[in-house]
Amino acid sequence: MGNSKARVISDPLLHVAILLDGNGRWAAARGLARSEGHRAGVAAVRRIVRAAPDLGIGTLTLYAFSSNNWERPAPEVCALLALLEDFLRNGAAEFEAERIRLRVIGRRDRIPRSLLEAIEFAERKTAAGRRMDLRIALDYSSRDAILRAACWMISSLEVTEREFARRLGQVTNGGTPAPDVDLLIRTGGERRLSDFMLWECAYAELFFTPRMWPEFDAADLEAAVEDYLGRERRFGRLPETAAAS
Repeated sequence: MGNSKARVISDPLLHVAILLDGNGRWAAARGLARSEGHRAGVAAVRRIVRAAPDLGIGTLTLYAFSSNNWERPAPEVCALLALLEDFLRNGAAEFEAERIRLRVIGRRDRIPRSLLEAIEFAERKTAAGRRMDLRIALDYSSRDAILRAACWMISSLEVTEREFARRLGQVTNGGTPAPDVDLLIRTGGERRLSDFMLWECAYAELFFTPRMWPEFDAADLEAAVEDYLGRERRFGRLPETAAAS
């Protein structure tokens, strides 16, 4: 893409969120088991995490397992959770070396004990990372998170957006709230948000691609960021006012 990368990394750090869609369809098109699609999807995660910091991405949130995914066949769920556990245990050292902090957002009361231990291990090992904040959404539902944050704050006399965002971050185990999402990417050709970070994506730019997640690579991510940088973000203001700010 020519000299685009130099322009990308000179911009302020971005929060990019990605819905990792298409693993099963990618596998089916090749006559493979769906679990093989998820395995190829993990390899794609590693590629994208390595590429993201050099594209000016300071926070990367990946939708790995939604609360609705529990409805899938038990063998597929078990295989996917095992892959996530392996990714966390084996990837922690690499992320630590690359100064990438890994955190998992979502519920933790319904996942296997071994996976919970892998999460806690990876979060401890990478806690000092400052190059990029990598957030994995696991057993995550945005509606559920918003509802629980609202219940938490129902006794408060005064609620601000900042305070609610802080509570929302605590509810999803993310600690301090992440910055609002700048760019939301969905692979696999679908065009919906699927209950992913609805509060944080209020003003996100949306980028949809037909590429299945196992095929998504660094060039695809760079193309999405380049597309984002070419858009005019007004946040409800007139174009000239937005440009001035």
